[in-house]
Amino acid sequence: MNRRETARVHHSVGDTSLETAEILIIGSGAAGLSCAVRLAEAGHACTVVCKTQLASGSSLWAQGGISAVLGPDDTQEAHVQDTLIAGAGLCDEAAVRYTVEHGAEVVHWLLDRGVAFTHDENDPSGTRLHLTREGGHSHRRVAHAADATGRAVETTLADLAIANPLIHVCEHTMAVDLIVDKAAQRVLGAYLLDVKTGTIRTVTARAIVLATGGANQAYLYLSNPDGGSSGDGIAMAWRAGCRVSNMEFMQFHPTGLYHPGSGSFLISEALRGEGAKLTLPDGSRFMDRFDPRAELAPRDIVARAIDHEMKRLGIRHVWLDIRHRGPEFIHAHFPSIQAHCLELGIDITQQPIPVVPIAHFTCGGVTTDLDARTDLAGLYAIGEVACTGLHGANRMASNSLLECLVFARAATNDLLAHWDALPTTRTLPEWDASRVSDSDEDVVISHNWLELRTFMWDYVGIVRTTKRLLRAQHRVHLLQREIAEFYRNHHVTADLLELRNLVTVADLIVRSALGRHESRGLHYTLDYLQTDAVATPTVLTP
Repeated sequence: MNRRETARVHHSVGDTSLETAEILIIGSGAAGLSCAVRLAEAGHACTVVCKTQLASGSSLWAQGGISAVLGPDDTQEAHVQDTLIAGAGLCDEAAVRYTVEHGAEVVHWLLDRGVAFTHDENDPSGTRLHLTREGGHSHRRVAHAADATGRAVETTLADLAIANPLIHVCEHTMAVDLIVDKAAQRVLGAYLLDVKTGTIRTVTARAIVLATGGANQAYLYLSNPDGGSSGDGIAMAWRAGCRVSNMEFMQFHPTGLYHPGSGSFLISEALRGEGAKLTLPDGSRFMDRFDPRAELAPRDIVARAIDHEMKRLGIRHVWLDIRHRGPEFIHAHFPSIQAHCLELGIDITQQPIPVVPIAHFTCGGVTTDLDARTDLAGLYAIGEVACTGLHGANRMASNSLLECLVFARAATNDLLAHWDALPTTRTLPEWDASRVSDSDEDVVISHNWLELRTFMWDYVGIVRTTKRLLRAQHRVHLLQREIAEFYRNHHVTADLLELRNLVTVADLIVRSALGRHESRGLHYTLDYLQTDAVATPTVLTP
């Protein structure tokens, strides 16, 4: 048994004795783990809850890197302006500036904790990081660990969490709902499902940090090999009374691998940053017809261009060609992508890569301030679950891990600043399962799951119309009633909880999309092709 496996047992997997937590962190991606490590380094205990194993989730699959101003020719102002432009006028400039100002700091924080970033091979001192460039960026500013940055960050933070006795890890555990004192507008705890045993226990906490990721699992085709994010934190916060913002802006990554023998697999933005070209079946390029930045245009533009060409020509995918960079360069910079493609019989040093847009990132989420605080006292949201205002109507490449790290730092600092004022834990009502039964119709879950993801892909995708959105809304409402009845009458399972959360998030996405009567960023509708002069966030209140 290796060190991580030993530590997992030591830290208790599905520990049914857990009843209280100083700080309960729901989610174990880069945001959740960096918050946990920071709290523990400051001498405070916390509990990290993860649905499967530690070091899993969307962060693990992030290939590109972390954008930060680290190069001598780059400036924070340039990073700010690039982000504002990519966000199609909807970014909160204060959030953008706050995030950019702390970018270099969080990269160095990771370096100090052992993350093996790729260094510049031309630097004699061996200290300078290699920086790549991605879509929307005017400079090389993306620090990376080859083409597996998320894995390097996630596994390093997981090892640190496991080694720290102040961090209690609870694996194979899923949050069911938050427990709230509505009169005081404060979160008190949460109900947690032990996925392996099916038991639910009540856990009190002085504060809770949501770090559950986004909701790309609401769509049929997505970028995560592990199945994607099911919107758990967004749905729980909404049910608890928190506002959500900008849910209509679901980012479709332009270049998902198209191959019948492969599950979901992302072809990193960094390939285009290093010169890869998008081509049609005849080998001709097309991006210059859509934007002067061509392949380096922001993701919303590139995804729509690919979608347009696929529909115009009746083809299933386009091609991404990096052969001209040569085998040595490709192997040095993209070893994981090269290896995965080789397993499928695609030699990217000799062949172009078949690619297609896939659901990737939720730009909206639980509304937060710059301290990562939500509308409920004691409840924080960090990472993709949150809407900080950084991304606006479209996320710029490699700003996601940056946001995770910067707002984990913000949440930690706010918790530490108000530690003595955090309420002590109290006795809360136990979960009541006395009036439910085991279901003998679990096929209902799988059927509804497929129906939901299919009509969201068909009607609420890259190009929208009011008619399609209304069709989706009608089906969402039917599913909501059916799923609610199932939830009331049967013992909960992880699949049922995810479906319940997904249909809630789907409703929020459709409602937000119907309310935006313009095309902006990732929300592109044929009924409102204009972009309004004034950009207004979409804010929904329970």
